[in-house]
Amino acid sequence: MPLTVRMPCMARAFGPARHSAWAGPLLLSCLLACTPGLPGPSGVRPTAVRPDTLWVPPPPENPVPEGVGRQALPGDLAERAQRLTLADMVDVALRNNPATRLSWAQAREAAAQYGVSRSAWFPTIDVSGTFTRLKTVASQGRSAVKQNTYGPSVTASWLLLDVGGRSGQIDASAEALYAANWQHNATIQNVVIHVDSAYFGYVAQRALLEAQRASLAEADSNLAAAEERRRVGVATIADVLQARTAQAQARLAMQQTGGSLQVARGLLAQALGYSPTLPYEVDSTAGTGPTGAVVMDVDSLIVTAMASRPDLAAVRAQAREAEADIRVARAGRLPSLNLAATGGRTYTTTLPNGGNNYTLSLVLSLPVFSGFRAEYTEEAARFRADEAAATLDLARQAVALQVFQSYYTLQTAAQQVRTALDLAASASQSADVARGQYKAGVGSVLDLLTAQSALASARSGLVQARLAWYLALAQLSHDAGLLDVRGETGLQVIPDSTTVESH
Repeated sequence: MPLTVRMPCMARAFGPARHSAWAGPLLLSCLLACTPGLPGPSGVRPTAVRPDTLWVPPPPENPVPEGVGRQALPGDLAERAQRLTLADMVDVALRNNPATRLSWAQAREAAAQYGVSRSAWFPTIDVSGTFTRLKTVASQGRSAVKQNTYGPSVTASWLLLDVGGRSGQIDASAEALYAANWQHNATIQNVVIHVDSAYFGYVAQRALLEAQRASLAEADSNLAAAEERRRVGVATIADVLQARTAQAQARLAMQQTGGSLQVARGLLAQALGYSPTLPYEVDSTAGTGPTGAVVMDVDSLIVTAMASRPDLAAVRAQAREAEADIRVARAGRLPSLNLAATGGRTYTTTLPNGGNNYTLSLVLSLPVFSGFRAEYTEEAARFRADEAAATLDLARQAVALQVFQSYYTLQTAAQQVRTALDLAASASQSADVARGQYKAGVGSVLDLLTAQSALASARSGLVQARLAWYLALAQLSHDAGLLDVRGETGLQVIPDSTTVESH
């Protein structure tokens, strides 16, 4: 901070003789003028210099480069990094995902809190030691006294009776532990469904790229046919240009899908907890199995979900916890019985061998009046229990609706796969006929390109339909509480005969 001291002016005003007399007050004034503003760490400004500038943080003492994720698969998967299965990816994701670590830590904390609540059944015992040095003042003919007092002591207290308070707190802690464990299971299933979605999304993009490569190869063949017909004089340049346009469109679509494939690869790697640049590949048979319908009907699936959904079980445990809290609040209005005991041995200057002392008390406490605090506390606990019961009913309704929607989404997806297969088959036959007619000189290039475009659209629709079916199956497994930690569904599927024959 700049400091201006007008010492020459002061000296001229008061003269050399008074200079030393004013030096002290002047120095004090200078120090007050130099009082610092906002404090800040050494070597860095406490705030920005002006309101329109950025604050510059201090450089880190030990800079550590932060990565964007893990860069290499664990050793047990590195050897087959180019043929990873869905179970492999789910296993890796569950190991790396911070959500599972968080829910696991919360469950362990709830277990520790349950142990804390159980300690209320046991007595509390404290051991202490004291040392006191005493010296009095001589007065009124009494001489000064010096004395040392020291010795160990033991204090114990035990709640013998509280009419349900301890048991209610223990039951509430147990239900909180159950809720935390169920929530951990729900978190695992959420991670699994997230990996499933990313996995099948990547598989679908890969299948779509293969379909578009086939369409591009057919467009190349059509262009060659158009050029050949023009060469022999049975077609015009318009046919060649139309075929060339169709070829460019097919190539553009394939290039766009190639970019989407890389994005899907990065999303899947991120779902595993790795860098998007992780080199890997999924099993080549992924997403090629037959589709079909589930064996169980929607009513059976709803009943299964009510018994198997971990998040619903967590809400159910929270409702029981709220019921136990009513007993804890009620105990605050009822009598309690405590046993208190102290014992020790005291040594003093006048009693070098020491002496024993103890007290034993049985205390009966009966709450009489606390400004209606205990009554309102119990009422609040009852209302919280009502809230928890209503939340449980809402959760049951939400689960039933989720299963219902997922079930019919899967049914619709299965129908769309069958329709897409029929469409792809007819489009393929139509394209073959149009190609043969064009090469034979009895068909137009417009008919050929129209049939080829319909075939490309049918192939894309089939890929999208199969993706929708796999996602719907995974979602229904999740909503019914049957999705396991390997990403596999617990639902039995009847394969559709059409899809079996197509694969």
